[in-house]
This record gives sequence, C-alpha cells and structure tokens, in this order.
Amino acid sequence: MGDVTQSAALARFEPILADPTRAGLFCDFDGTLSEIIDQPDLARPTDGSAAMLEDLARTIGLVGVLSGRPVAFLEAFFPGAVLLAGLYGLETVTAGVRRDHPLGGAWREVIDDVAASSIAHGPVGMHVEEKGLSLTLHFRTHPELEAEVRAFAEKQAARSGLQVRGARMSYELHPPIAVDKGTALLELSKDLSTVCFIGDDVGDLPAFDALDDLAARSVSVVRVAVRSTEESSELVERADILVDGPPGVHALLAGLRDALEPDLT
Repeated sequence: MGDVTQSAALARFEPILADPTRAGLFCDFDGTLSEIIDQPDLARPTDGSAAMLEDLARTIGLVGVLSGRPVAFLEAFFPGAVLLAGLYGLETVTAGVRRDHPLGGAWREVIDDVAASSIAHGPVGMHVEEKGLSLTLHFRTHPELEAEVRAFAEKQAARSGLQVRGARMSYELHPPIAVDKGTALLELSKDLSTVCFIGDDVGDLPAFDALDDLAARSVSVVRVAVRSTEESSELVERADILVDGPPGVHALLAGLRDALEPDLT
C-alpha cells in the first residue's frame, strides 16, 4: 500500500479510537523507534519516542516494544508503563516484573561459548553483539563479509544446536525454541479487540503473519511499515500504512495520541 495522509492514517486507527482500553499497540525498536547506526550498542530511541509511548499507555490497553534486543537494553529507555518483549519474546517485562521463557536458561552457556568462539575466531571485521540468550553477527561496516559471516554462523549453529536467522546486515544465532515476533504478538494480544504493529525489516514479517491470523479471528488489525534504505519490500507490500523512518513513526504516534487525548495538545 502507498503512503497515506495523517487523516487517512487515523481513519485506520478508528477501532483503537473507538475502544482504546481493548487495543494493543506494539513497536519494533531498531529502525522504528531508533535510527539504524553502525554501532548497535549505541542505538537510542529518537527524542520523545519513549515519552510518546508512555502517553499512549495511559489510554491504550497495552503498549509495548517488541524487539530482538534483550530487555536489559530496552529497560534503560522505556518507562514501566510500556511492556517490553525482548529477544523476540524470550524475555518480557510487564510493570517491572520480568519473565524469561522456561526453556531459555539451558541455552545461556551455549550462547556464551559460541559468543566467545565468534569473538576469537570469527571473520576479521565482524562485530559480535552478545544478548544473553542469543547473539548477532554483524557485517554492516564490512558488507563484503556477508557470505563469510553466514558460513561462520552456519558452522557455529551446526556444532552448537543453535539456529541461524537472517537479519538486517547480520545473522543471528538463537536457541531452537519456537519463539519469534509472531508468537510473541499472539501471546500478548489475547483478549484484545484491535492490534497494531509497527516494524521495518524481515524480522517483523512474523508479526505481520500474526496480524493476519488475528484478522481471521475478527480482530481489527493495523499493519505499519517503516520505510528506509534497508526496508523489507514484502513488509511494505503488506502494510496498511507506510511512514518514513523513525521520524515518521513519531509523527504517526503523535497524531494517535492527540486524537486520544486532545487536551494534551
């Protein structure tokens, strides 16, 4: 779907405006609430985006960040009113209470071993991002290493039992647990009448699949894709609304907040 005006976008949000207490609004982090940068550890939410989600959480039944980042990273930026689902749902924090997937603990030592091996023996120029229950092998600053990084990731997966997932300018290694943004979104969306998800890359496609599943159950859904130079073309094609980068996300959320709470404007 192509771009829409702010008024047209708000029309898509009409089910949220009609019954916000039974609505859920979920956002990806990287490329959605945060700009993509070469050093992922230094990524930060765009100015005002965390406060915007806090404002929305006063009215909307459930507001959350659903990310491949660990919750320990996300907690530094988002208030307790915002639900955090990290590592694609392997970790969650709700109202300050953390819950980890029951099958995750056994894989922490495996991840630690693979991370150490990757740092010591991985391709020169590859950046290893350790996440506790997963790790990401980045080649963003050396795109010529893509094939080498993929081969290295597959070798590590074969010896450890971890699974390889393609991501934005990187490959991720995850425990073989059936969890992704789609399963996480379905779990979080129980008893909701409207669900919106905002994302930007291939890791967000399972969340769009989950929205399709919810729509088949007569739940109102809104699919928002964030456009960038590294966007997922499939995500864009399936979106109800397109916005330009994290600033576009901020503007969209601001319009929704103002419609929900006009006295704040």
